Amino acid sequence: METWEVSVPDDRAEQRTCLICGDRATGLHYGIISCEGCKGFFKRSICNKRVYRCSRDKNCVMSRKQRNRCQYCRLLKCLQMGMNRKAIREDGMPGGRNKSIGPVQISEEEIERIMSGQEFEEEANHWSNHGDSDHSSPGNRASESNQPSPGSTLSSSRSVELNGFMAFREQYMGMSVPPHYQYIPHLFSYSSHSPLLPPQARSLDPQSYSLIHQLVSAEDLEPLGTPMLIEDGYAVTQAELFALLCRLADELLFRQIAWIKKLPFFCELSIKDYTCLLSSTWQELILLSSLTVYSKQIFGELADVTAKYSPSDEELHRFSDEGMEVIERLIYLYHKFHQLKVSNEEYACMKAINFLNQDIRGLTSASQLEQLNKRYWYICQDFTEYKYTHQPNRFPDLMMCLPEIRYIAGKMVSVPLEQLPLLFKVVLHSCKTSVGKE
Repeated sequence: METWEVSVPDDRAEQRTCLICGDRATGLHYGIISCEGCKGFFKRSICNKRVYRCSRDKNCVMSRKQRNRCQYCRLLKCLQMGMNRKAIREDGMPGGRNKSIGPVQISEEEIERIMSGQEFEEEANHWSNHGDSDHSSPGNRASESNQPSPGSTLSSSRSVELNGFMAFREQYMGMSVPPHYQYIPHLFSYSSHSPLLPPQARSLDPQSYSLIHQLVSAEDLEPLGTPMLIEDGYAVTQAELFALLCRLADELLFRQIAWIKKLPFFCELSIKDYTCLLSSTWQELILLSSLTVYSKQIFGELADVTAKYSPSDEELHRFSDEGMEVIERLIYLYHKFHQLKVSNEEYACMKAINFLNQDIRGLTSASQLEQLNKRYWYICQDFTEYKYTHQPNRFPDLMMCLPEIRYIAGKMVSVPLEQLPLLFKVVLHSCKTSVGKE
C-alpha cells in the first residue's frame, strides 16, 4: 500500500503566506498576496523614490526575520514577484489605484531601471518638461483618485469622491449605475477588519446579465472527450501517463482557441493581440478550467488513472523543490475552489478577467484591454453580490485566486517534463482522498 507524505492543511494552516517574506499575508496588495510589512515597504520605496544598495551579491534571503537586513533585495523581490508600482496612489493615501488584479510582468531591464533610480529620474524630467498646469497627472485623474473605500459613508466630504467613482464605473460598464451599486467596495481595500455593509435586496442589471450569458455561451462545458478509462489491474507507465496528460492539454488548449472566437468582444481586438494574449495565458486558462468546470473528470477519472501509476525510487528521489511548491499550492487552490463551489457564471467572468491582461508585453491595444478587463471585473462583482448576498467576501476570495493561478502556471514551466506524471499523481491523490473524508 502506497502512502504519500503530502498532507492537506486544516483551516488554521490555510493562512496565506506573503510571497515576498513568508510572513502571514493579509490580502492582495498591489497585485500579489503579501503581508502588511512588505505592502508598506513597497509603497514607501516607490512613493519616496528610494534607491537602495546591496552589500552582498544581490541575492539575500528574504524571510520574516531577515527581510529588514537588505532593502535592495526586498524591493527587488517585490518587483520580481509582480508587485505593481502603478497601483500605488500618487497622493500617498490608502487604497490602490486598481491597475491590475494580479502580478505584472516586467522585463529585467525595466526592473534594473527602477532599482538604479533611472526610471524615477526619467519621470521627474517628464513632469518638469510638461508641467502640471493641465492637471493631467495620474494623481489628478478622476478614474484613479476618486474611488471610495468600503468603510466610506455618504457624507458631504465624500460626495465628490463617490460621484467620481460612479462616473469611472459607468465608463467601463457602458451603462447607467442603479442606486444599489453605490455601495460596491473595491477588492484592493478589503481587509479582514473592514466594515462591510449588511446585505440588501437587489436585482442584477439586465446588461450585466446579458454579458454574463454571452460569456457562458462561449464556453464548451461538455465533458472532456479524451479517453481516461483504464481496465482494472493495468499498470500505467510514466510514458503512458505523460502521453495522456499531453492529449488532455491538447484538448483543453483547442477549447480555449474555440472559446476566443465566440467571445462577445472578439471583433474589438486584433488577431495579433489575441495571439499574444493566448500565448501568455493558455496555461492559466487550462489550470482554471481544470480546477472548476472540468474538476469532476480531472479529480475523478484522471485521478483513477494516476492511481495505477507507480513511480520508481529514482523518480521520487529526483523530484524537484519547484515541483513540491507547485504541489502544495495546487492542493491549497483545489480546496479553495472546492469550498467556494464556483458557478459557471463566475468561472466565465474569472476566465475573461484573467485573459484580458493588459500588462502582457507586445500588445497593441493595452488601454482597450484595460477597459474590457474592468468591465468584466465589475460585472463579476455585481453577479456575486446579487447571487450570494450573505457571502460579502466571496468576490475578493474569487479574485485572489487569479494571481495564485498565474503564479502556479509560471512555476510549472520550471518543473521538468518527466516529473509531471508524479506531480499530478500526488496532487490528484491528495485532493481526492481529502475530499472523500469530508
